[in-house]
Amino acid sequence: MQDYKKLEVWKKAHILTIDTYKSTINFPKDELYGLTSQIRRACISIPSNIAEGCSRDGKAEFGRFLQIALGSANELEYQFLLSNTLKILDSNNYNNLNSKVDEVRRMLISLIRKTKVG
Repeated sequence: MQDYKKLEVWKKAHILTIDTYKSTINFPKDELYGLTSQIRRACISIPSNIAEGCSRDGKAEFGRFLQIALGSANELEYQFLLSNTLKILDSNNYNNLNSKVDEVRRMLISLIRKTKVG
């Protein structure tokens, strides 16, 4: 078991989550239970799954939770793209958030490769 707060990927995902919450606070009220909720759930899933994976025994189980976090990062990337296309998320915020998602995704892929058994 390892301390998730010491992992750089968790730190980056945590910052991404905070930035996402700040960026979605002004989304249209009619999207509160739609896109806003979906974006926030996908985003918070990334550091949450990293944290949960750290409590598991063995690399294989940890790797499984990292895979789930990676799936959430891909989902979030699309949701940001959709928000930008619909003009809900301005281009500056989109570029900033998309860059952070891409960095977290690359870090997750690297860590997943390191957890491969065999």
